[in-house]
Amino acid sequence: MAVSIKYRKEFFDREYSTWKAYKRVWKYARKYKFRLLVGILCGMLTAGTLVPFFQIIQPALQHAESHDSALIIEAAERAAKAESATEQKPAAEAAAAKPKAKGNAFDKEIARHAKLPAWYPKVEKWAAKCGISLQSDKGGIGGALVLIVCIIVPLLALLRLGLMYLNHYCLSWSGSHAVADLRQELLEHVQKQNIQFFGRVDMGQLLMRIVADPHTIQTIMTTILTEVALAPFEILVAFAYIIWFAIANNMMPTLCLIFIGFPLFVLPIQMIGRKVKKWAKKSMERGSMVGAKIHEVLTCIRAVKSYNTENYENMRYAATNKYLLKSTMRGLRIGLMVRPTVETIGIVLICAFLVWCFMMDVKLSDVVPMLAPLIVIYKPVKELSKLQVQLETSMASLSRIYSVLDLDMALPEKANPVHKATFDDRIAFEDVSFRYDTAEQNAVSHASFEIPRGKMVAVVGGTGSGKSTTSGLLARFFDPQGGRVTIDGVDLRDVAIADLRKLVGAVMQETILFNDTIENNIRYGSFDATHEQVVAAAKLANAHEFIMSQPEGYDRIVGEKGFSLSGGERQRIAIARAILRNPPILILDEATSALDTVTERLVQDALDKLMESRTIFAIAHRLSTIRNADLILVMQDGRIIERGTHDELYAAGGIYRKLCDMQHQS
Repeated sequence: MAVSIKYRKEFFDREYSTWKAYKRVWKYARKYKFRLLVGILCGMLTAGTLVPFFQIIQPALQHAESHDSALIIEAAERAAKAESATEQKPAAEAAAAKPKAKGNAFDKEIARHAKLPAWYPKVEKWAAKCGISLQSDKGGIGGALVLIVCIIVPLLALLRLGLMYLNHYCLSWSGSHAVADLRQELLEHVQKQNIQFFGRVDMGQLLMRIVADPHTIQTIMTTILTEVALAPFEILVAFAYIIWFAIANNMMPTLCLIFIGFPLFVLPIQMIGRKVKKWAKKSMERGSMVGAKIHEVLTCIRAVKSYNTENYENMRYAATNKYLLKSTMRGLRIGLMVRPTVETIGIVLICAFLVWCFMMDVKLSDVVPMLAPLIVIYKPVKELSKLQVQLETSMASLSRIYSVLDLDMALPEKANPVHKATFDDRIAFEDVSFRYDTAEQNAVSHASFEIPRGKMVAVVGGTGSGKSTTSGLLARFFDPQGGRVTIDGVDLRDVAIADLRKLVGAVMQETILFNDTIENNIRYGSFDATHEQVVAAAKLANAHEFIMSQPEGYDRIVGEKGFSLSGGERQRIAIARAILRNPPILILDEATSALDTVTERLVQDALDKLMESRTIFAIAHRLSTIRNADLILVMQDGRIIERGTHDELYAAGGIYRKLCDMQHQS
């Protein structure tokens, strides 16, 4: 069985430039600018600790060169003595004394002209006052200097490690908190969108954007911030020293050669980076498909088991997984090319540089101090090369996240909305029309009716007639494109959303429960309610007995969407929740249509208690439950085609009577 897998791009997806994407990241990071500043400052100081190490290289090499020169002179003296062995002793001694003096003079001259760091004379002067000699008679390294170096260098290394730790910690802390804020904003923004948005989006893919993409950015941003605050400063310090050294030693041609060769590091990074971005984006998209597929299978597990389609779903998941693996491996292969490419170019350039130095007869003590910083900055350059890959990878996640954040399908609320704490008179639909974004015709067309306070209005009709859309307009899950819905004469669009939610409650056919205790599910939306109030609501909903029949009682976990409860038990918990909420206006989407007779009676009795002294808008599937409604609306293709009481409509002999007769016969 062939399985076709293809990524479905969401209707709100957009592309963003790197500059725009990371500029927006700063909005979250600037809250933690103090720690960012500390981390960057520590990165700068960490780079500065390299300077003393660079400065000591040339004097050490010059000392080695002077020692080698002294050995050559000494060998020449011994050869001269062997040739003049037949000469008179005084003459031989005089001849031997002359080169010795020459050797000592040579050593002292080398020591005097050695290019020591600017701070060295001050240290030597301070040591002399303390009676410490840092150099031997020949200008070599003294034992005291060796001792001091053995103390100072480890201390300097410890300082560098401490600064690096602070650099990593402060920037990682800032990055983690910034991404946590981004994740929080993302969830808050998604919850603000209207019901149409959730009807159009793939929930599994949306879940991956909220959970997985911010986690990816958190990992990457931590690395990016750390490297950006350290590596560039290390490179800057190294190049500053190279420039200073070249100017001080009249080595401008060598400096020019270095600056011509170094940009060759950057070219392959840029070329590979473009490829990485392309496949990183595909990996993100296909990765979200894997998460969405898992979410879909687990959500629809009853259907999967009922139709014995486990193998089919395994095949679909395997195909999706293979689809992801292909893009992941392609991106991995391209990304892994960065390091060996940079290393290869680096080795070739260093070899070419050494050949040039050999041809130009450049001294070792002149070239090594310039090579050492280049070797030191190899690591930060390599990290920056990987940074390009990480930047492109994170761009894929940022684009997916910003596409959600820039979506605006939220219900608008006025700057100064009308606050309404009570429902006093009536709800009115005034020539209301509504069409879904993806539909070609209206779901509700020119609907007009009133629901007086304390009355019951029911709506009946076939599938797609507009019943649920009408209830959604009453609850203001979306706004009409034509006409208006009012409560006590005030347009719902002018009422504060929080106040409206307190006035309107709902018990739906599909009961929504959270994977929490029974008590917390009943208390949901009425978080200040006491345990006694929860129990009282459960008793009114005929739920107390089945709750207490279990050892855990009200602390029983109901499972995902109430999986561990029967349909009737779930409905009664939902009714108990509505009773505890105590809204004056109640929307009922026939909650008993899928229940057995005994359970239906229990639920209907609970509904009757809930409906007492309330204004009811009921979506009726079983017409027997709405015989006593004050007004019945019959809808077809979004229009109200009949209206009246049960007796009036039945006597009229229209569509309502046909529906009643069909249900009676069945």
